[in-house]
Amino acid sequence: MTAKKKTTTRKSKILAAVHKTAKGFHGAGVMDQATMREFDALCLTPVEPLKPAEIRALRTREHVSQPVFAHYLNVRKDAVSKWERGEKRPDGPSLKLLNLVKAKGLKAIA
Repeated sequence: MTAKKKTTTRKSKILAAVHKTAKGFHGAGVMDQATMREFDALCLTPVEPLKPAEIRALRTREHVSQPVFAHYLNVRKDAVSKWERGEKRPDGPSLKLLNLVKAKGLKAIA
C-alpha cells in the first residue's frame, strides 16, 4: 500500500510540473486554449464509484449519523440511506465529495 501512495505522489508531482509548464506555454501564446483544457483535465482528481458498503463504512469511519453526513454532502438524509442500501447510487457532485471524504476525511469538506 505504501508503494502505491509513492507512485501516486510521484505521478501527481510530475503532472503538476507538466501542468505548470503548459500554463507557461499557454501564457506565452504557444499553446491554444483547447490543448490547455486537456492538461487541466489530466490534473483532476479521479472519481471512483462507491459500493453501498463503502459509503456506510466511510460514514461510520467519520463517526457521524446519516442526517449529519447528508448535511455535510448537502443532500437529503434519504439519499444517504438509499446509497447505503444500494437502492440508488451517488453521482455528480455528491460522488466527488464522497471521494474527497474518502481520501482526506470529513474535515476536508467542512
